[in-house]
Amino acid sequence: EVQLVESGGGSVQAGGSLRLSCTISGGTSEFMFEAPTMGWYRQGPGNECDLVARIMTDGTIYYADSVKGRFTISKDNARKTTYLQASSLKPEDTAVYYCGANALPREGRWCPGIGYWGQGTQVTVSS
Repeated sequence: EVQLVESGGGSVQAGGSLRLSCTISGGTSEFMFEAPTMGWYRQGPGNECDLVARIMTDGTIYYADSVKGRFTISKDNARKTTYLQASSLKPEDTAVYYCGANALPREGRWCPGIGYWGQGTQVTVSS
């Protein structure tokens, strides 16, 4: 069984930084022939699930406009870990952050959705 375990959330003041980690364990034979597309999503109170950043099997990276220049997604294949370095954090970045493997939001707008998801980690940014 594939499991995604996240860590690194917390509370910071505006302008601060956090690094989120997501490690895949178990059932990795499913990804034996092709590494999954890894994504970071977030869902704030009353908001839909938004894709924040994604790194595809071929290394192609996507960032939401709202985080471009502030967030960096990276992957360590040997450690089966995907990272999200979040810098210059703003109060509007406050949300539960989820990592997903070959994942899509449920009904296009709710986290967690289809595919493999972590348990979520809270990021709170105070002004």
